[in-house]
Amino acid sequence: MSARKVLVLNGPNLGRLGSREPDVYGSTSYTGLVQRCTALGAELGFEAEVRETNDEGEMIRWLHEAADGSIPVVLNPGAFTHYSYGMRDAAAQRTAPLIEVHISNPYTREEFRHTSVVAAVASGTIAGFGIGSYLLALRALADEPTG
Repeated sequence: MSARKVLVLNGPNLGRLGSREPDVYGSTSYTGLVQRCTALGAELGFEAEVRETNDEGEMIRWLHEAADGSIPVVLNPGAFTHYSYGMRDAAAQRTAPLIEVHISNPYTREEFRHTSVVAAVASGTIAGFGIGSYLLALRALADEPTG
């Protein structure tokens, strides 16, 4: 039996992990994030495919792909979190669990970060645990009953 596919989708600037504000986002590089997600995914029986984009349209296409294929999603929308209604509407079309993740805790940061347009259509949100937020989300997906 092949592993269940999971998309780990990352929005703007997340490809700069490790060099971008390490005091906020930690020192793990994007490559390190990919390695940790794919390794834990494999351990949990998933094929975790990690992607990053600075393009809102591309993110929406990926969410459509997930909805069309009933593929679970771990989504770090980055700055799209706070204003992308197009991404929110694409996420609302989900046909499998979608977990919103954030490396930092948005509620301890600037006020504009306190609003997520995605949270209301996500299965759940995990925030504030650094790269561990992704790992917690993958573990939560592993606990979800399959089809």
